[in-house]
Amino acid sequence: QVQLVESGGGLVQPGDSLRLSCAASGRAFSTYAMGWFRQAPGKEQEFVAVITGSGGNTMYADSVKGRFTISRDNAKNTVFLQMNSLKPEDTADYYCASSVVWSTKRYNFRDWGQGTQVTVSS
Repeated sequence: QVQLVESGGGLVQPGDSLRLSCAASGRAFSTYAMGWFRQAPGKEQEFVAVITGSGGNTMYADSVKGRFTISRDNAKNTVFLQMNSLKPEDTADYYCASSVVWSTKRYNFRDWGQGTQVTVSS
């Protein structure tokens, strides 16, 4: 089991950047694929990005491709989500999660953080 704690959310203006972090505790962090999901008010949770345990492969939702970058530092048991050119529609609670398989489906992610809020507004 992996315990996950997100940080880095906040209120920013359209076009700004923000970097989310997710600190993991527990063993064998590098064996887990790590994903970011988000849930906007009144909407279902959606996939944002995923990265393999080694960090060698990544995948993104079309809505964030080219603007967001997922990365990880296995030495520090941390995964990041760099968000650039933020838009109001990026406003959501962002969650990191771990999976033993490579997936974009939330049901494959077993352990979840508590979430961090991102608000993009002028």
